[in-house]
Amino acid sequence: MNFTNPEEVEFSSFQGAQECDQASAFGGDFDSFGHSCFTHYGCPSDMSDRMGRGRGHQPGGIPSSTTSRIPRCASSPRQMSHSPKPNYSFRPLFHERTSTEDNSVLTQELWKLARKSGTLNLSNKALARVPERLYDINEADADSKAANLEQLTIKEEDAWWNQVPLNNLDLSSNTLMHLSPKIENLQSLTVLTLHDNALVELPPEIGKLEKLMRLNVSHNKLSQLPRELYSLPELRHLNISYNQFNEIDPDISDLHMLEFLDGGHNNIQSLPGGIGFLVRLTALLLPYNHVKELPPDLVNMRSLQKLDLMQNDLTCLPEDMGLLRKLECLYLQHNDILELPEFEGNETLNELHASNNFIKTIPTAMCSNLPHLKILDLRDNKITELPDELCLLRNLNRLDVSNNTISVLPVTLSSLAHLISLQVEGNPIKTIRRDILQCGTTRILKTLHERALAKSKEEGAGSDCASTSAGISVTRLRAGQSDDGDMPTNFPDRYKLRHTRTLAVNLEELTVVPDQVFQIAKNEGVHVVDFARNQLSTLPNGLQHMKDLVTELVLSNNLIGYVPQFISQFTRITYLNLSNNLLTDLPNEFGVLNTLRELNIANNRFQLIPNCVYELQGLEILIASENHIKVLNVSGLKSMPRLSTLDLRNNDIDAVPPILGNLTNITHLELVGNPFRQPRHQILMKGTDAIMSYLRDRIPT
Repeated sequence: MNFTNPEEVEFSSFQGAQECDQASAFGGDFDSFGHSCFTHYGCPSDMSDRMGRGRGHQPGGIPSSTTSRIPRCASSPRQMSHSPKPNYSFRPLFHERTSTEDNSVLTQELWKLARKSGTLNLSNKALARVPERLYDINEADADSKAANLEQLTIKEEDAWWNQVPLNNLDLSSNTLMHLSPKIENLQSLTVLTLHDNALVELPPEIGKLEKLMRLNVSHNKLSQLPRELYSLPELRHLNISYNQFNEIDPDISDLHMLEFLDGGHNNIQSLPGGIGFLVRLTALLLPYNHVKELPPDLVNMRSLQKLDLMQNDLTCLPEDMGLLRKLECLYLQHNDILELPEFEGNETLNELHASNNFIKTIPTAMCSNLPHLKILDLRDNKITELPDELCLLRNLNRLDVSNNTISVLPVTLSSLAHLISLQVEGNPIKTIRRDILQCGTTRILKTLHERALAKSKEEGAGSDCASTSAGISVTRLRAGQSDDGDMPTNFPDRYKLRHTRTLAVNLEELTVVPDQVFQIAKNEGVHVVDFARNQLSTLPNGLQHMKDLVTELVLSNNLIGYVPQFISQFTRITYLNLSNNLLTDLPNEFGVLNTLRELNIANNRFQLIPNCVYELQGLEILIASENHIKVLNVSGLKSMPRLSTLDLRNNDIDAVPPILGNLTNITHLELVGNPFRQPRHQILMKGTDAIMSYLRDRIPT
């Protein structure tokens, strides 16, 4: 006989019932050993239910009423089902992408749109590989080949003769590790965007994209570029920042058309000697590397306008930096530089950032060689003294010398008419009280100006550095003559006019300027005229002598109430500053100044933007803040195709027309400080893109 332990029967029966319950509850998914994938514990009533079925189950699946332990409040136990349960398969949220999934991203709608526009955007699609079909996008598809002429005529927009070769491909923000050699099939590409991927290399076949002009491979894992890439004849824009480069290949000098190179945030130790052959390069960006020395031929980049060497290991700069005659912005922060060159020849330099170095002195010759410098940042250095010659930086807007060891501020700083930001905190200055220093730039300059006047009276000079620096030895220029009634023999200084090409007289309380001054300036080839911070009531008549020379005219902070008609005769003027005056209108003839690029009429008394301004077809920057403008003339702004910056802060504008959002040429818009309710202040603080998008969304359909 075969004896069976009753307790074993009871346990096996209970276990079988429990597994059936779990299979029913979880769709029948079991592992390879026949057990459920989950361990499930129900409430006490469920446990009682299972135990009851295990003990009192009779053959045929009929439960015993005498042995059941199911509470009255509990639901009746489930009956065993003889039909098979569906086996649901669960896909994990994070899984490895398959080729099928990647290929499905390139939908038929995207395909057709790309064939029509020549642009395909597959950014941020989580692609692990490029859809295979993409490489054949320039070929006629099967439908086009099979269609007859009648079918193509009915649906002409899909016909092959209306299709454009792909020229712009965006594969950024994916997880691509490699590119297929089939990339050579996209011969028509001019723009290829691959930033924010996981690329470790590029295929050599990329060198066959002979029309490629822009290549962005930033934020990847590249350590080198294929040599074939350096043979691209049309490449103008190359971005390899945020990668793992240790050096720049000397073959980069073969990219003769290159205009922009960004190699920042790598581990570059040095620059190749032949980099000077990139004579078309306008921007060289190499921040956050470990460059210790610049090659001598760097100064051969005669077109260079922006040079960024921030956060490197430089100790000095080439002495002949002056050969970079078009250089406008130089960034040298966080290096180990001990001294600055004289920058002789860098007259176009606008910004010099050299903070966090070990600079001890400011070369006096540098001050006279940089007449157009607007920003000078020398904070966190070892400077002990500021030279008096700083007053030669006529156009300086911002001077930051904080956190040095300066004890005295020269009184000549007060002659800088355009200085609006002077940062001197963190210095042991003892000649000016602390409370004055804490009041800011205006109060500091006022104090220095008062001391300069007192000093000039004591010395009997009757002048300050402002006049001397401009080549004018002000022997009573306020009257236009010397004390004996004749023009001084050394007025103005012809050599300084010829050297700086600038006629600048500020803070002299001038009401008139003798015609002879402008005649002499004309003879010396002066093209920049600056009479800011005086008491002129209109433009001096003598300016007409320089109508064919002047490119920049600064008359801010005067008492000018009207502009004469002869302003229309200035055929070369590109910059005009009439801010902080008493103007209410401009002459109609003003609209013929087609060379004007920047106009500043801020802080006047305009109630509307004069109609003549809308006729300035070449205007790019219009600053009209701090007025009483009430209405935005969008139709007038629309007639200015080059306008990119519009500053209308602190006016009386009570409504912003939504159609302003259609002016896509405006990339910088300032509207803060006006009484309109929409857009709200929070939108204004998000920037121009947010403002324009908000306005476009409210254009009536």
